Amino acid sequence: MSNIKMMFAILILSSICACSVFEPFIDRRRNAGETDVSKLYRGKSTPDNPAVCSNSLWTDEVQIKALADAECAKHHEGTHAVLTHKTFMTCKLFLPTHTYFKCEK
Repeated sequence: MSNIKMMFAILILSSICACSVFEPFIDRRRNAGETDVSKLYRGKSTPDNPAVCSNSLWTDEVQIKALADAECAKHHEGTHAVLTHKTFMTCKLFLPTHTYFKCEK
């Protein structure tokens, strides 16, 4: 591989990594200014059903569950997150796993 091709590949990979998030997060997006609660959230996560984007190479199940538990407690005091299912390649490039929970007492 020539030096120019190698430099170009490194530049592309660095750019992708620089714009990426590696920490798990709650996949919640909102429609700004919406007053109807049924139309307020448009991401995979809702106050009753948090969805966490993560990568199993960097984040263990305990961290994901703790993030979902905190989200449940924030919206409904005295509740905790119960795992319902997972999907793969449905979130971001470096955080490909969606882990879905349901808030229960």
